[in-house]
Amino acid sequence: MNHVLLWVAFNVFVLVVLALDLGIFHRNARPIHMKEALVWSVIWTAAAFVFNGLIYWWWDSEAAVAFLTGYVIERFLSMDNLFVFVLIFSYFNIPAKYQHKILFWGILGALIMRAAFIFAGIALVEAFHWIMYVFGAFLILAGIHTGLAKKEIHPEKNPVLKLLRRFVTCSDEDGSGKFFLKRNGRVCATTMFIALVFVEVTDLVFALDSIPAILAITRDPFIVYTSNVFAILGLRALYFALAAMMRLFHYLHYGLAAVLIFIGVKMLASDLYKISVEIALLVVTVILGGSVICSALFPPQTDSQPKREESGKNSS
Repeated sequence: MNHVLLWVAFNVFVLVVLALDLGIFHRNARPIHMKEALVWSVIWTAAAFVFNGLIYWWWDSEAAVAFLTGYVIERFLSMDNLFVFVLIFSYFNIPAKYQHKILFWGILGALIMRAAFIFAGIALVEAFHWIMYVFGAFLILAGIHTGLAKKEIHPEKNPVLKLLRRFVTCSDEDGSGKFFLKRNGRVCATTMFIALVFVEVTDLVFALDSIPAILAITRDPFIVYTSNVFAILGLRALYFALAAMMRLFHYLHYGLAAVLIFIGVKMLASDLYKISVEIALLVVTVILGGSVICSALFPPQTDSQPKREESGKNSS
């Protein structure tokens, strides 16, 4: 199949899926329950693996492994986004029935931004080989920051929000699911729109980590783009499936930090020693799988000391 046809066919597929999602499956605003979210998460994961099989059939095993590695990295990095989404929706008090709408438009914007980032990144690497060292050092620093940073958001201090409030009249209303309202003859942005802006900015920040990480695996734009798209398309279902269980993955960010550092080292050492895609996939899988297993084996400790003290007083 012609390479241009592949690009056209894939993007038509994505647009059709998004149109069906918003126009049929989620036409009316409603909360997404865990059972439904799990079903859709399985469907998107299965679709990614079917597409991976097609890549193996169209190209070869190396391209298929590169897609799978990029997909795994992006999928787990996307899980780190979910922690921030929970905080954003909680901070702005977004009702559960409207969260899917924000994530839908947020992910649509993310697809456009990711495409721009991917082509710009590949063009930079092809034009300036030394940019790989910059990406590598950046990923190591990002990994260290991921491991040490606390999951907190402070919208009132965010420069993006300050800039938004300077040019757009903002309202504290959720707008009954609308992004804009008309008040006293003026168009006002609702908290829905402000939350959407934060979701977009969050993805932009995470793209700075994920795109260089996947470029360390492969520079084929189609492989990089499609692995990103499949991971992002499954992000909404993954959010609603895991939102109630976020605290169970309290060691995941350490695993993500280790993966970013590993990929950064791989980039810096690429001219001295080339780590194969298969080894990279194995290392990434072991690190991320280990962080999930550790989260399950060593659940977060709860502060039970006050209860013990209270029981001691009662016994006395």
